[in-house]
Amino acid sequence: MTKSLELPTTVLKGVGEETAENLMAMGINNIGDLLQYLPFRYEDVRLRDLAEVSHDEKITVEGKVHSEPTVMYYGRKKNRITIHLLVERYLIKVTFFNRAYLKGQLSPQDIITVTGKWDKHRQTITGQDIKIGSQTETADFEPVYPVKSPITVKALRRFIVQAFNEYGDEIEETLPAHILKKYKLPGRKEALRVMHFPHSPDEAKQARRRFVYEEFLYFQLKMQAFRKLEREQSKGVALHYDLEKLKTFIASLPFQLTNAQKKVVNEICSDLKSPIKMNRLLQGDVGSGKTAVAAISLYACVTTGYQGALMVPTEILAEQHFQSLTSLLAETDVKIELLTSSVKGKKRKDLLERLKQGEIHILIGTHALIQHDVNFHKLGLVITDEQHRFGVEQRRILREKGERPDVLFMTATPIPRTLAITVFGEMDVSIIDEMPSGRKTIETHWAKHNMLDRILDFVEKELKKGRQAYIICPLIEESDKLDFQNAIDVYDLLSNYFHGKFKIGLMHGRLPASEKEEIMRDFSDNKIQLLVSTTVVEVGVNVPNATVMIVYDAERFGLSQLHQLRGRVGRGSEQSYCILLADPKTEVGKERMRIMTETNDGFVLSERDLELRGPGDFFGKKQSGLPEFKVADMVHDYRALETARNDAIKLIELKEFWSSDEYAPMRKYLEESGALSGEKLD
Repeated sequence: MTKSLELPTTVLKGVGEETAENLMAMGINNIGDLLQYLPFRYEDVRLRDLAEVSHDEKITVEGKVHSEPTVMYYGRKKNRITIHLLVERYLIKVTFFNRAYLKGQLSPQDIITVTGKWDKHRQTITGQDIKIGSQTETADFEPVYPVKSPITVKALRRFIVQAFNEYGDEIEETLPAHILKKYKLPGRKEALRVMHFPHSPDEAKQARRRFVYEEFLYFQLKMQAFRKLEREQSKGVALHYDLEKLKTFIASLPFQLTNAQKKVVNEICSDLKSPIKMNRLLQGDVGSGKTAVAAISLYACVTTGYQGALMVPTEILAEQHFQSLTSLLAETDVKIELLTSSVKGKKRKDLLERLKQGEIHILIGTHALIQHDVNFHKLGLVITDEQHRFGVEQRRILREKGERPDVLFMTATPIPRTLAITVFGEMDVSIIDEMPSGRKTIETHWAKHNMLDRILDFVEKELKKGRQAYIICPLIEESDKLDFQNAIDVYDLLSNYFHGKFKIGLMHGRLPASEKEEIMRDFSDNKIQLLVSTTVVEVGVNVPNATVMIVYDAERFGLSQLHQLRGRVGRGSEQSYCILLADPKTEVGKERMRIMTETNDGFVLSERDLELRGPGDFFGKKQSGLPEFKVADMVHDYRALETARNDAIKLIELKEFWSSDEYAPMRKYLEESGALSGEKLD
């Protein structure tokens, strides 16, 4: 039989059809998959001196069976075997559960090696693994693999040893020689051998370094190849905007653009002029001036005779953008309209007809923009705000309302650089990392719940000045499982506390959309002075008169979410405050509170949040687009990620990459992944 890594695992001794199916359930379909099924950690199985071992530590010892093992049966099919073991000068007990069969395999004077948890007080090891006979050839470090029952780690190791011995020579290199040399990486066969059979932690570390880089490089190659394909095949429309009109408009704005805004505007304008379709992500912290950048971009598009669209997740946000853009573009002849689910009947019909005829230059709206009867005359630029709130399909439908329009995604949720270049790697990324001058920093304080009376006194002083306040709670109503303040209880408490003095509102996600809109409108109009709410106000609410944000049980929220909540205040000219009410029980909770009081920089916070919570929790467990790496960790290995991305960009543009045999494995991977056929869109 010809040796190949494509052969099924049944070619191995001891792997029958049933075992092969169990391996398939773990994603191991052939010999190649088995060899590339890497351990997630290593156990130190060096023999230890019991005098140096701490209580509850996992250890491996070798000793002599001192007397006949005893078995005790209890319950149904349950048993416990106790072995008295002489380990150097110590006589200890070793206990194994449900392994009565060992009694027939062990006799006094037998040498055995045992791994388990050491109970220093009882001089007992609760055994996990046992080997009979002296283990002079045993490795010091054993790999631990993720397995699914009935496959055991021991059985999997046995299959891997056999596969490596019989098929190891079939392992082919997947990285070019110059990259291996540049980063001093071991070859693929050697690296796999070390990952499975390491002699030392340092050796395993070097092998892991190779696979971290390889995983990141191949992923980034896919992203960059797709980006290249998109740019080459998605011939957009070159929008040659009227530069003089644009300069005049920018000069007419009631504020000076920051240097960061100017840089981003230049990047977007360069994309508009290019015949390649724009696919850009604009990140800007709360209050950094993304709306002004959107207005300039849309105006530039309109001067070319094309239309622009701005889609946002909520009606309130749509109305705020409509008011902002109408104000900013008041001195121009640009026609702006608002389309939401509230626009009905004849008014909607007339609006859609004017849009189709090209009489409306900019349309702002919610999901209503992507309904089938919304037709543009000539759509040139699509902007989606808080783009992560829309699904892939919704964004695609809006794009298809025009002939290859330029696309700009905006978000006020700072995304750590490592995640931005991983999840949005095929996009160009612009960042507004500078706040407009004159904007006051929000004062952030961490307080314990027993200080509530003092805090409410402070809130009352602010409200008496004519200001407004938010109080955010993690739950809607009382829960038997979680002892956290809830919105309904807090609303009742504050209604009694401020009875007759101020109007208090209650808002949460279970209210009908129309009721939420009405409450927010009343708060915006200062008909409500104190708004008790869940996190539904996290994004896109602009009430400049609100100066106080209180977050109950703040330790329950991630740093990025707390930062978004804090960003609901500080939008006017008055000093604003954010008070975090929290009695965190864990060090992570305390650390979150400390970080929040130390910085107002959303990008710094997002990086720290990623470190504390991990990438899965940052976006939410079901966030599409977040890749799963077998070995690499995008948080801890971020330097390797950036290196791999830079290398991938250079390789994709290299002429030899598309023809030389040296890069054949990479080209094969790109073909199989669909990156060269455009299948990985979004």
